Amino acid sequence: MKSQVNIVWFKRDLRLHDHPALTEAAQHGPVLPLFIVEPGYWQQPDHSVRHWQFCHDSLLDLQQALAQQGLALLIRVGDIDQALAELKNVFGHFHLWSHEETGNDWTYQRDRNVARWCRENGITWTERPQNGVVRRLRNRDHWADQWDQRMQAAALPVPALRAVEPFPTNEHLPSIPPGTGFQPCKQQPGGREAGLRCLNSFLSSRGRDYRFAMSSPNTAYAACSRLSPHLCWGSLSVREVYQAALQALEHALTAAWKRSLRSFISRLYWHCHFMQKLEDRPDLEWAPIHPLFAELDRQHDTERLERWASGMTGWPFVDACMRALNSRGWINFRMRAMLTSVASYQLWLPWQESGQILARTFIDYEPGIHWSQIQMQSGTTGINALRVYNPLKQGLDLDPEGQFIRRWVPELADAPLSALHEPRLLKHSQYPTPLVDLSLSARSAKQKIASIHHHPRFKELSRDVYVQLGSRKRSKGTKGRTAKRRQMAPAKAPGPQMNLWD
Repeated sequence: MKSQVNIVWFKRDLRLHDHPALTEAAQHGPVLPLFIVEPGYWQQPDHSVRHWQFCHDSLLDLQQALAQQGLALLIRVGDIDQALAELKNVFGHFHLWSHEETGNDWTYQRDRNVARWCRENGITWTERPQNGVVRRLRNRDHWADQWDQRMQAAALPVPALRAVEPFPTNEHLPSIPPGTGFQPCKQQPGGREAGLRCLNSFLSSRGRDYRFAMSSPNTAYAACSRLSPHLCWGSLSVREVYQAALQALEHALTAAWKRSLRSFISRLYWHCHFMQKLEDRPDLEWAPIHPLFAELDRQHDTERLERWASGMTGWPFVDACMRALNSRGWINFRMRAMLTSVASYQLWLPWQESGQILARTFIDYEPGIHWSQIQMQSGTTGINALRVYNPLKQGLDLDPEGQFIRRWVPELADAPLSALHEPRLLKHSQYPTPLVDLSLSARSAKQKIASIHHHPRFKELSRDVYVQLGSRKRSKGTKGRTAKRRQMAPAKAPGPQMNLWD
């Protein structure tokens, strides 16, 4: 009797190791690996060449890994329903496998259509989790324990794979998705091999000062793990990174090194925690988490948005961070929070607009993390403390000698240090004056946010948000918990700190 074909639809899980859907599919018979270049997906306003280029690198790596197993990756360019209909004509009934994707609204609606197509055509579609996100979660009360259980389960080896015969006529992987006009850019490479090198260098040396060096853009490029795009596109799994970090923790020789590793491990937990928010609230790409914040009067302002996005706000440290981000596609978390805070508070721009720009710019754009953080840093969650960053103070704290500013705002290379951190002292014909008064705009924003907090239903609705999306304390026995916060000493910038993928 002929075995049923098992089609494994790769999306943002571009690896063979620790792949639950692939492993289970292989146990049911011959496997046909499938990736679909969907023009509609790549034309969405939150995507860019940075994402495609990293995805493309990862696909080339995946093709090589499959070839070593005697399989090819079937490439289709177009809509998923057309590809599935074609494969049904070739194979008759088949079993479709994939991971449970928590993506943007386009992928959410796409997957709903795929589920409908499968029901109408008698096709079984099995989805399996690939991280700590729990589908159809009723509440957050025991989510942390479920995360721990998944992370501590054994990582899956590459399964033995049997090829489908006959293999359909393949298509070439395009250099760019149709209809996008993407132009190549210089950035961090994708693919599993690059991901393993990145992981190993972080756990063996780069991450030694992680806990202290992650805040400043002068040190963060080398000291941070830089694994986020690999987790985003699935060239590495969260579980294998977690377990590798735990192993490194067991062998760490100094207390400082151990603290850095514990800090990193805790961020793997938060990685899934924020993704869970989008899984539970698919509308948080555009709708405020706390409904009362829909009343805020943030309005589109073309000049403010364009000057913020291009690094021409008139605040040197803000502009340096934005220009570095535009050039590299990555900047550390604290600077991301500052950029969002400036857009949402001092410039009073709609967080949806600034969030789209940052989504396109971040090489590691993960919708669940991104939109949860954009709202958190814009004050619209109702359950997080309001934090309005002062970019002048951030510059003094994190770039006191002006090293980062002078590199990324070269027109100010000869400006006196005092003027770099106090724009009112700057007199430069090639550099703009600040868009707004920092103090007045911050005060106005705080007053408008406070007016929402004083609404008679604010606390009631905040409780509802917390029940659905708020974090809970983890069990005392949890492995990899962070140590109690200690006073952080400044870190010295490592020698090659700006040369990682330059």
